[in-house]
Amino acid sequence: MIAIIDYRAGNLTSVERALHFLGEACQITDDPTIIATADRVIFPGVGAAGEAMRNLNRLGLSTVIHDVVAAGKPFLGICLGYQILFDSSEEDGGVECLGVFPGTVVRFADDMTEADNPLPLKIPEMGWNGVTFVKPHPVTHGVPADAEFYFVHSYYPVPGDEGACALTTYGVDFASGVAAGSAIGFQFHPEKSGEPGLQLLRGFCAWNPNA
Repeated sequence: MIAIIDYRAGNLTSVERALHFLGEACQITDDPTIIATADRVIFPGVGAAGEAMRNLNRLGLSTVIHDVVAAGKPFLGICLGYQILFDSSEEDGGVECLGVFPGTVVRFADDMTEADNPLPLKIPEMGWNGVTFVKPHPVTHGVPADAEFYFVHSYYPVPGDEGACALTTYGVDFASGVAAGSAIGFQFHPEKSGEPGLQLLRGFCAWNPNA
C-alpha cells in the first residue's frame, strides 16, 4: 500500500487518481502509524512552506517522514512536498524545513530573462517545460529525453550536494529532481504530466532502493 501524506496542502486526489489508474493501492492519510507501516510513501503538496511546516509539526508528521526515509522505504516528494524536504526555504521570511536533502529553496528573480529573450520570464513558472536527466535512476528509467512536465512554482531548490537527477531551464538551471538513498523528489507534477508523468509514477511504484 502507498500512503499519500495529508498535511492540508492540497493536490492529494490528483495523485490518488493517477495511482488508481495505474492499478496501485493507496490511501490518503494523516495517521503517522499508517504512514510508518506503508510499503512506500508519496508526499505531494501545493501552497506555502511556512504553513506546510506548521501543519506537519502540528500533526506529528515531521518525525514519521524522517523515520520512513531512515528505514529505506521508497519516498517521493512532489512540488511543495519536494521543496520542504530541503534544509530551509526563503519563503515566508525564511522557514526551517525537514532537512532530508541538504540545501535551500530560493525565489526566482523578478527580472529573470532567457539568454535569447530580453523580456522578463513569468513568475511563477506555470506550464510545461522539458528536463534534462543528468544521471540514471530506476524511477526515471524509460522516460523519453524530450518529455515535458507540468510546473507551477515561484521557488526552486539549490541542493547542497551532487544529488540532482534532473535539471530544467527557466532562465536559470535548477534542480527539478533530486535523489538520495530511498528518497526522490520532483519540482514538477508527475500526476498532471500525462504519460511521461505516469511513467515516472510507474517507476516509483516498482522501485526497490535496496536492490
